[in-house]
Amino acid sequence: MGLQELWFILIAVLFVGYFVLEGFDFGVGMLMPVLGRSKNGSADNDTRRRAVLNTIGPVWDGNEVWLLTAGGAMFAAFPEWYATLFSGFYLPLLLILVALIVRVCAIEYRGKIDDATWRSRWDWGIILGSWVPAVLWGVAFANIVRGVAIDENRQVVSGFFDLLNPYALLGGATTALVFALHGAVFIALKTADEVHEDAVKLASRLSIPAVVVAGAFVLWTQLAYGKGWTWILVGIAAAALLGVVALTAAAREGWAFVLTTIAVIATVVLLFASLYPNVMPSTISDAYSLTIHNASSSPYTLKVMTWAAAIMTPVVLIYQGWTYWVFRQRISTKHIPPSIGLPIRTR
Repeated sequence: MGLQELWFILIAVLFVGYFVLEGFDFGVGMLMPVLGRSKNGSADNDTRRRAVLNTIGPVWDGNEVWLLTAGGAMFAAFPEWYATLFSGFYLPLLLILVALIVRVCAIEYRGKIDDATWRSRWDWGIILGSWVPAVLWGVAFANIVRGVAIDENRQVVSGFFDLLNPYALLGGATTALVFALHGAVFIALKTADEVHEDAVKLASRLSIPAVVVAGAFVLWTQLAYGKGWTWILVGIAAAALLGVVALTAAAREGWAFVLTTIAVIATVVLLFASLYPNVMPSTISDAYSLTIHNASSSPYTLKVMTWAAAIMTPVVLIYQGWTYWVFRQRISTKHIPPSIGLPIRTR
């Protein structure tokens, strides 16, 4: 295996990590309006929303590092891929970036002022900042696998609305539903009391539409772009999602989270395996497609990057694993203290 193949695999691993970890982050934000709604005799809206948000409080910013590392690795290892992707997908990637910025600000600022209106507005930033990337990442990766119009100058000549084709829209629906299910199971795993009970019920309801939509997308991907051996990945993803249906119905959220994780991993690996050896296929001519060979950096650059990755990756993984271990306890609405935000000025 050459260095180009190695770095293609490493970038795939980084995106796997990002979608697994940031996937339930997005799901938590997407489900805040539902699981943050007070019921008769339960905690008030703000307490429930804080309990939901606190499930990712210690880890959400660390999860985003996977995307930064994936983007940096793509820039360094495959600069032609990076340049063509970010120029051709400029608008959807800009929307993702803006949504992520809004989401970060909303998470950080919602508790700064002790005012219901203030918190409600920032909550919408969290909600929209989770939904937009959850949908657009699926649209983007589906188009990468499907291919776009790349000319002889390695420029994407198709427009934004060309990206909104049926396959890509199904990909967006898949990531949105699977991330919502992943997030619901994660909330059930990390909470207690009424939030836990509601999350288990919601995960059970989400599991069936997630299976149907994701199953259609995975099957379409395999039939149109897959290889013979990738049927294994289709089977793994399908079995995992079907298992989630049974486990959420039985309120076994721990094993359900394992299976949603496996489903995300299998789907992302299927996309990268279907893409290989291309990194961005051209729908104009195969001769214009970007591959791991014609889009890569020099062998020396890849060699230096490999040594850096070998030294730093274990350190990062150990630190992030330790963070999850330290904050492994369940969160209850009874654990949420009164707001300590500053009072809003009246003049």
